Amino acid sequence: MTALVTPGTAVRRFGPRHRWTVLAVGVGAQASFAAMFSGLPVTGVLLRADYGLTTGALGLVLGCLGLGVAASDLVWGMLTDRFGDRNILLTGLSATGVLLAAMAAAATPGAGAGTAALAACLFAAGALGGSVNGASGRAVMTWFADDRRGLAMSIRQTAIPAGGAVGVAVLPPIAGTWGFGAAYATLAAFCLLSVGAVARWLHEPDRAAGTVAPTAAGPSPLRRPDVWRVVLAAALLTVPQMAVLSFTAVFLHDARGAGGAVAAGVVLVAQIGGGAARIWSGRRTDRGADRRTFMRAIGVLTAVAMAGAAVLADAPLPLTAAALAAGGLLANAWHGVAYTEAAVLAGPDRAGAALGLAGTTIFSAAFVTPLALPVLLDATSWPAVWAAAALAPLLAVPLTPRAARRA
Repeated sequence: MTALVTPGTAVRRFGPRHRWTVLAVGVGAQASFAAMFSGLPVTGVLLRADYGLTTGALGLVLGCLGLGVAASDLVWGMLTDRFGDRNILLTGLSATGVLLAAMAAAATPGAGAGTAALAACLFAAGALGGSVNGASGRAVMTWFADDRRGLAMSIRQTAIPAGGAVGVAVLPPIAGTWGFGAAYATLAAFCLLSVGAVARWLHEPDRAAGTVAPTAAGPSPLRRPDVWRVVLAAALLTVPQMAVLSFTAVFLHDARGAGGAVAAGVVLVAQIGGGAARIWSGRRTDRGADRRTFMRAIGVLTAVAMAGAAVLADAPLPLTAAALAAGGLLANAWHGVAYTEAAVLAGPDRAGAALGLAGTTIFSAAFVTPLALPVLLDATSWPAVWAAAALAPLLAVPLTPRAARRA
């Protein structure tokens, strides 16, 4: 958007160095949402007990977070291209914080909330919080040149495992000690703190001053087969990530008799290790490695790791936990590269829509996975669940376009 400036008013200009401040704000915004998206599933055993849910109902409730993002992400991305990342982040994060505060007051087990109410609230939280995906990503695309976008986008995407790690670390003890009202209030505080940071430091670059060069808008990402192949492959790579995130705690509790600390440790390793892998992969692809080749390689490696988790499902607990942690780590490593590839194919002025499309496919997979795996579990066994989580990334390999010549 172009701001209206009255005659004689000083215009504050932001030079190229401000891009790192913008990136930091984007990381904070993404992390505040990730703390909810990744942290709540790890409270799955408590959610199931306190709200009186079945395992299938638990999958539905947790899946509604992803469904909310999937239903809204493309719309948020298109709105971001129209109104700017700052305006969308302020709107989405504020609304998410208010909703979580309302949940702390009226959507707790003590308030009589049941499956339907909890599912509706988490759907709305996902729909509102999903605004951070396209908006913060477009800010990165706008402020950074192509030879730094992979690293910058990967750092932004690292906010997901980093924020998730915070959620994993703090939400289970808070919910277990003070209840889910306190857990929702904590998440609301994270979102509202991010609102303050966005209001203070996130601004559009000054094109007139030469901070970035204007670009012509290309065709819509919705009409680009190569963009569709990248985002659909990313959706398949999401399946093992969500399998580990959503059901590690339930599997270790029900099948192995392990406490919540073991599950939290597995997810923390996957999140923190995955975050480090994202930064490495972004820097590696900026230095010449092809993004699509990297996605294909990650698909193969993730499939191998999750197949190992299936084979070791009944092995000694340290081996089982290590296999799940490795699979979760690899399944967290590709996000920055995939988002960058989709956005670069679309171009900076269409980046919001491309990132929104990626979010739609990825979070659709995040919704379907927690619903489908309990059905598979009822019909088969836990090894079959982890084997299914291995098949999805393997299918992503041929779907990902082959390497393109880099300019």
